[in-house]
This record gives sequence, C-alpha cells and structure tokens, in this order.
Amino acid sequence: MQEGKRQKQIAGLLNSEMNTIFQRLGLNMIDGGMVSISSVKVTPDLLEARFYLSFFQVRDVKAALQRVEDRHPEIKKELAAKVRHQLRSIPVLKFFRDETLDHVFKMEELFKKIDRERNQ
Repeated sequence: MQEGKRQKQIAGLLNSEMNTIFQRLGLNMIDGGMVSISSVKVTPDLLEARFYLSFFQVRDVKAALQRVEDRHPEIKKELAAKVRHQLRSIPVLKFFRDETLDHVFKMEELFKKIDRERNQ
C-alpha cells in the first residue's frame, strides 16, 4: 500500500525534528561512530512512527540502539514540544536498525569477489 500525502508530510516533519533532537542530545555520535535517521515511516492512522537508524562505524550496534531506547522519554518530550502545533497527538515512537548499509557492503564484496575470479 502506498503512503498518503499526510503520512509523508508527518514523516518529513518528524525526520527533520528528530535529527535536530539527536544532535542536541548527543545521540548522533555513539562509541566513535555515527548514528543517523535513514527513514521514517508513519502508519496510516498516524498513531505510530517507525524510525530506521543507520549506524556507521559503531562498535556495538545493539548497545547503541539500546542507548537510544533508554532515552525514549526524553526524546518524546522534546519532540512533543517541537511539533505540538502541527500534530494533534504525538505518535508512538519506535526505533529500528536500518540494515540497508550492511546489504550494500555485502553486495560490494560479492561484486569484488566475482570481479577477482573473472580476472584470474
């Protein structure tokens, strides 16, 4: 099912505000690596927002994700203060690991392996 216009608008709003919040709370740099929000998906009823986080050179991804989860109440409070005039209610925030970057690296390694085998 395709996302509606309002879903996309809210996802864009949440994405930009959440990036600012992550920077302010110091969640964009964890364990010497970088954490960024790769995408935001909002359910059709606008009650849940799923944030997909990309981890670059973070040593322990599970611990980093847990660190974000531990600060959930603080994150939600800041987000509510930022978007209270644009939204009637603040959606439930859920954080997931975006594994797209991992898949890209795996595909690059496979292509390099195939290329090396062809050149032999």
